[in-house]
Amino acid sequence: MLPAKGQQFATLSGFVADSSNGEWLIGANVILEGTGKGASANSSGFFAITRVEAGEYIVICSYIGFEPFRQVVTVAPGESRRLDIQLTPEAEFLEEVVVSAGRLAEEESRNIGVGQISIQTVKELPTILEPDVFRTLQLLPGVTAASDYSSGLYIRGGNPGQTLILLDRTKIYNPSHVFGFFSTFNPDAIKDLRLHKGGYPAFYGGSLGAVLDVNNKDGNRLKHHGGLSLGLLASRAFVEGPYSKGSWMLAVRRSTLEPLLAALDDVDGIPDAFHFYDVNGKFNLDATQNDRVSISFYVGSDHLRFGFYEDTSIGLDYGNATLTGTWVHLFSSKLLANFTATTSRYNSTPRVVIAGTEIRQENSIYETSLRVDFEYFSDRQHDIKTGIWAGRFLAPLKTFFDGQDSFTSRNRVEHAAAYVQDTWRPSPQWLMTGGLRATYFANGDHFTLAPRFSIEHRLNPDIRLQASVGRYYQFQTLVTNESFSGFDYWLTSGRGVKPAFGNQYIMGAKTNLPAGFALDTEVYYRTMRDLFEPDPFLADPSGLEYRDLFTFGEGTAQGLEVQLMRNVGRLYGFLAYTLGATNRSFDGINTDGQRQPRTFKPKHDRLHDFNGVVSWDIGRRWTLNAVFSYATGQAYTNPEARYQLQNTDEITGVATTDVLLSRGLNGARLPDYHRLDIGATWKGGFFGFADYELQLQVINAYARRNTWFISHQFQPDGTVDNVDVPQIPIPLPNIAFTLKF
Repeated sequence: MLPAKGQQFATLSGFVADSSNGEWLIGANVILEGTGKGASANSSGFFAITRVEAGEYIVICSYIGFEPFRQVVTVAPGESRRLDIQLTPEAEFLEEVVVSAGRLAEEESRNIGVGQISIQTVKELPTILEPDVFRTLQLLPGVTAASDYSSGLYIRGGNPGQTLILLDRTKIYNPSHVFGFFSTFNPDAIKDLRLHKGGYPAFYGGSLGAVLDVNNKDGNRLKHHGGLSLGLLASRAFVEGPYSKGSWMLAVRRSTLEPLLAALDDVDGIPDAFHFYDVNGKFNLDATQNDRVSISFYVGSDHLRFGFYEDTSIGLDYGNATLTGTWVHLFSSKLLANFTATTSRYNSTPRVVIAGTEIRQENSIYETSLRVDFEYFSDRQHDIKTGIWAGRFLAPLKTFFDGQDSFTSRNRVEHAAAYVQDTWRPSPQWLMTGGLRATYFANGDHFTLAPRFSIEHRLNPDIRLQASVGRYYQFQTLVTNESFSGFDYWLTSGRGVKPAFGNQYIMGAKTNLPAGFALDTEVYYRTMRDLFEPDPFLADPSGLEYRDLFTFGEGTAQGLEVQLMRNVGRLYGFLAYTLGATNRSFDGINTDGQRQPRTFKPKHDRLHDFNGVVSWDIGRRWTLNAVFSYATGQAYTNPEARYQLQNTDEITGVATTDVLLSRGLNGARLPDYHRLDIGATWKGGFFGFADYELQLQVINAYARRNTWFISHQFQPDGTVDNVDVPQIPIPLPNIAFTLKF
């Protein structure tokens, strides 16, 4: 580098893309060699390095799985230099590293509270029925699952309703397929995903706990490309390609489980019938060098029938649809804007029949929003983000009991938010991010302010120390039984019902170790206040004020997370361990002798949670994979006594009601959970015009009968039988064949 003296600084900015398909590379690192100056590409693939002294520099750009980019650039005093970078995939590097399980490739991916797994890893690991984003994320520390039948994300003591899930900036309310076997995210359609387990910045809002930010592929801008995956349990197909002004992408998926269900018809814990489909699409217009317009959509639908006993059956029909329009405009080398319009729809009609009595719901959500975000790269080592967001939420809900309307709700809410966020780099060793988010929620006339701050110090190139503190608000509550996601519905804060809020405190250390290992450790503590849920003891809600429908409570969660990763070589993977505890207390629930609420453990509480993931490239086109999971058993309420209530009925005579008694809510534990999944992948060429992958997998390899829940059946002789309902009770095979052309 030959720096020029003077007071006028230059700016170096541009977009980073994959040279093989034109996709923006989110998080690519761009540095000026020998200066300590650099930047990471944002969600639009844009970077900007400010306060560059005039002179000659070597620009280096790196991204996992791509050949490093090096170019000599000369900048003049006060110049705004545009440098768009194309990175070339490196085939050998991809084989050895990109598929590395849990590899956190970029520095930004190891920010405080952030977890990330590559889409290639999602496709490689053995999974239940189908490669799935949520089930792979459940392997990360701090993330747990309710059951084998649930893809819901229980993150750092929160339930799935405390995680904001975005697809191309559009909120999705129940992103699961067939009571949780799958998430709605087809891995063929996804370019990038990032999970903020906590401590997320002011850019995000409306969530008390975590954020999952998912982006669809843009589509190949250079050539036509496609793939077909045929599986015993599900099949997928995708195509993408360029046109004269941009690119497009289409991905479809459909379950093909019917033959296996027919073969396992007599096995307990296996559904009688289910299927689903989903479609992802995106269309991009490269209007000018500084303007890109995109339209993306998602449509999915599910159908399930499940009989537990002779007199009990469950039916679920539900689906999601989203539509997003985005305009990205570069005003100058220092100012980028993103204008977004979204619409999201969710419909669900669950139905349960118990001994001839039907319980049914009609549940819908419609949400539309408009938002604009600006990102300004200052000459004073500040990156400033600001934006506004406004929308409308509509959620009609009806519940029927034995054919009679038992509950009706129609929440219609207008809401708006504004935020400002500043990232300051006073030196290469220090990074500070502060922000403030203001939100107005019309239902109940609620206004909130949420400050947030994080700091990072680099002791040396291999050790980063981090800390974060922030206030978070949530205006919606998810009502769920934690077993079947299709029964979930949402209620909002309103008149007399304050939004839930909480504080999060996080400290972490990220360390690079020899031989390609990396160690990430975080401790967290979070509070949850003004939690609101429907009162479970409310017999008749008709005529009551909105506030009287709820019970109110609070909670805490704390934990230690440790993740050890090996990032390179033929044998790679990660170990993830979480030591955690979470508590809740609600008015009128789990009370003591003075009718005061006592704390209790929610079902998703785990003291210990461990996941081990390993992949071994044994050569000759074969890769072996294994996933082992262990967790403390779920909390549940164990009945310890029984009595009967007998009432005289003029028509039927004596009516008897059986009542079970317990010392406390969720005071017992199910047996500990553990399971081993194994798989093998064989790769090769298919008659010279395509590449293929053959996957052979076995889920629950040693047939562990993990308990799903315990059902209590009353016998004529007065005894009570405890029936252990298993999760996946037998080894479940899967075969998939994928073509890429």
